[in-house]
Amino acid sequence: MGETEIQWKQTDMVEVVLGEPDDFLKVRETLTRIGVASRKERKIYQSCHILHKQGRYYIVHFKELFALDGKKANISLNDIQRRNRIVQLLVDWGLVSISTESHEKITDLAPLNQIKVLSFKEKGEWTLESKYNIGRKKQEGE
Repeated sequence: MGETEIQWKQTDMVEVVLGEPDDFLKVRETLTRIGVASRKERKIYQSCHILHKQGRYYIVHFKELFALDGKKANISLNDIQRRNRIVQLLVDWGLVSISTESHEKITDLAPLNQIKVLSFKEKGEWTLESKYNIGRKKQEGE
């Protein structure tokens, strides 16, 4: 597809600040409804997750999580642009603010039409798929 692969490092992660601790669950739920859609199958593939690490919070693309796990991730510039757009949406909706150090990391945004945002109402009509489960081992039969 000719996407530009980037040399990702952990310092590229975007740190965010929550207004209050409860917002973690709100952000986590909201991110399950944002991603790349397969309209035909009514499936949405979650793009980003919220990561809580050593008292800090990060919004990360799922490929960044693979990279953190030491797996080959093939992170493209477009993945980062999509992550940035999603971070900006969370900021616009008042769910997070961006830490001072991370401001310059989200200047390059993907256009809104590259991601699908489901409303809470629509959630039941779509299959929400996650390519990464944070801190959760798959159970038998899942």
